Amino acid sequence: MSNPLLAAAIDRLLEGTDIGRDGAAEALHEIMSGDVDQPQAAGFLVALRAKGETPEELAGLVSVVREKSVAVQAPAGVVVDTCGTGGGISTFNVSTAAAFVVAGDGVVVAKHGNRSATSKCGSADVLEALGASIDLVPEAVAECMAETGVGFMFAPMHHPAFAYIAPVRKSLGVHTVFNRIGPLANPADPGRQVIGVASQAHMRGMAEALRVLGTTRAMVVRGRDGMDELSTAAVNDAVRLVDGAIAEITLDPAELGIDPPGDGALAGGDPLHNAKVIHDLLSSGVGPAADIVALNAGAALWAAGVVDDVAAGLALARERLRSGAANERLAHFVAVTTRLAA
Repeated sequence: MSNPLLAAAIDRLLEGTDIGRDGAAEALHEIMSGDVDQPQAAGFLVALRAKGETPEELAGLVSVVREKSVAVQAPAGVVVDTCGTGGGISTFNVSTAAAFVVAGDGVVVAKHGNRSATSKCGSADVLEALGASIDLVPEAVAECMAETGVGFMFAPMHHPAFAYIAPVRKSLGVHTVFNRIGPLANPADPGRQVIGVASQAHMRGMAEALRVLGTTRAMVVRGRDGMDELSTAAVNDAVRLVDGAIAEITLDPAELGIDPPGDGALAGGDPLHNAKVIHDLLSSGVGPAADIVALNAGAALWAAGVVDDVAAGLALARERLRSGAANERLAHFVAVTTRLAA
């Protein structure tokens, strides 16, 4: 049966009219309550994609996803998240590796992820291949975060209402607004984020949505080579949010003293391949894989307020890699998640 509220929203979207934060929230609330049939839900997602969501509409959708999520109580103080929307060049799991570098400096990282959607290996896949238990209950995630400085929230454990939208997304087979909702809907609600996006067209809107949602300090990044994170192979565009003020900047790895990686040096593969890359770079602390992880960790250290700029963050991240602090965090994380899952 057709849902009249959603039908009205679809009509407005097809006319090219914005439905605002409240209108978007009301529509998604209907869908995620199971009161809408799949064809109509698909119609809403396609109509919204055709019009293009505003930052206010994106924030409205995210607010519903957060409301319906199973929350995690993060430790008091600064908490940061590092993630990407996917859809870019296939690399190993850079932001996942960066989480342990950031935690190696004493900053709490609330990592929110899933199995692969756009590559051979998602964050959940590689953490599992590294030996971690990924499907902890919320209380165990909070305990792990407090004990190790890293918490991993496996998306299916925290977003049961996604069951209503997952078949729709799968049947459509195209990118929808949900590719951008995920990174904004972290169940631990960190106030600091670094988000990588594959499309430059979405960068400013993501930053503005973060501002609407109350995030205090964040950076939305993209490599000009198409990477959905800070690249060491190309100049990067970034949109920086600090206490409500948004600025667009560029970050050139050459100016930061980073040598370009060789062909295939950052390539991703299956979970076992990516796990080996992460294990090796955290163990050695040097090389092209370590460089890109240090750069992205440097941005997260900036977001956390530890340093004043990414250059200083890069230098600090390299220290944490070479000292073994990041590798120790990973080993501790694997041991604690295994214990908490028992």
